[in-house]
Amino acid sequence: MKTFKLVSLDLVEEKAEDITQRRIKLIDGLIINREDDKGRWVIEAYVDQSYQSFFEEYVENEEELLVQVKITKESNQPATFLVKAIDTNIISDNMNVLFMGSIVDRRQDQIEKTLKLLIEEGFQGEDLLEEFKKRGSNNNKK
Repeated sequence: MKTFKLVSLDLVEEKAEDITQRRIKLIDGLIINREDDKGRWVIEAYVDQSYQSFFEEYVENEEELLVQVKITKESNQPATFLVKAIDTNIISDNMNVLFMGSIVDRRQDQIEKTLKLLIEEGFQGEDLLEEFKKRGSNNNKK
């Protein structure tokens, strides 16, 4: 396993047919390449406890999220992951959120083009997510 410092975390959300990024203000964080046979990564975000209900809803719904993270330093290009929030823990006045998932694509512009195309093709909500995953896995097989 390899561990890196998490320096930024953005959730990619669909709102009224627009794709937006929601910056999560980090206190600290880690990202771990598990180097397992499924290529999974663990992201631990240490944040203010005010995010508790927001993230607990994702944990309860077992909803997959598209997140963009910067690793090690702010000047690095973001990496995009498809993750599930798997747990939250209260730590004094703060909390941590644990995500597990896989890297989607290392090229930001390709991801944005794919999302834009899917939206133009009429995909929304869960259908958008499922089609994005299908096309992402097809790209990985090339």
